[in-house]
Amino acid sequence: MADETGLFIYGLVPGDVEATPDAAGVGEPPGEVTVIRHGDLGALVSEVPLDAALGRSADLRAYQELLDGTAAVAPVLPVRFGTVVTGPDAVIDVLGPHHDRFAAALAELEGRVQYVVHGRFDERTLLRGVLDENPTAAGLAEQIRGRPETASREPRIRLGELISQAVELRREAENRRLLDVTAEYVVSTRLRPPSHEMDAANLALLVDTDQEAALIDVLEEYAQHRRGLLRLRLLGPLAPYDFVAEHQLAG
Repeated sequence: MADETGLFIYGLVPGDVEATPDAAGVGEPPGEVTVIRHGDLGALVSEVPLDAALGRSADLRAYQELLDGTAAVAPVLPVRFGTVVTGPDAVIDVLGPHHDRFAAALAELEGRVQYVVHGRFDERTLLRGVLDENPTAAGLAEQIRGRPETASREPRIRLGELISQAVELRREAENRRLLDVTAEYVVSTRLRPPSHEMDAANLALLVDTDQEAALIDVLEEYAQHRRGLLRLRLLGPLAPYDFVAEHQLAG
């Protein structure tokens, strides 16, 4: 007997959007992506076995590539990764009660994409700055220099705490600077949690597509200005993952 299958939902789009013939979904082999329509909405879906373990890096990559590619040509509401329903009727059951809200959200996202600005401090430069500015930290660093860890445990712990506090303050300041320099080019922003102890900034920006070039220019200038202290990366254009939490379907 054939395996029972369901539908993996990637995202919601306007009802006139078509899946491209080469669109590949999750799974092995990759599922064919189609659109299930209801009123003014469409859901990007592909068939998957109901007992499939969908968590490979290739699956997440396929999910993101499909949504990011869609966002380049049409508004899309990403649905939480791993959302699988039993069939087309189940998709309609999900879309129907929230049709107007989803349609309004898609209208707001028309002509907009997400970028992520991620910065990471140069650790040596940052630590040197902390020790130069904080006599207590400098004194603790001198106490532990050349001493074994077991014999200098307390000053090491205290120094670690001071450095952590300093990094947090600098991170807050860096995020504020980035919010200030990008304010006139973005529609909305979301502060993301740090992904590393040396993270300098982690911001999601919702941008009108006619402002993309200007945003990139100002961030390149900012990166040059901060060169040596931190390394800045700009990811995008992406689907608006950070701006649809209130509209996402449960996984």
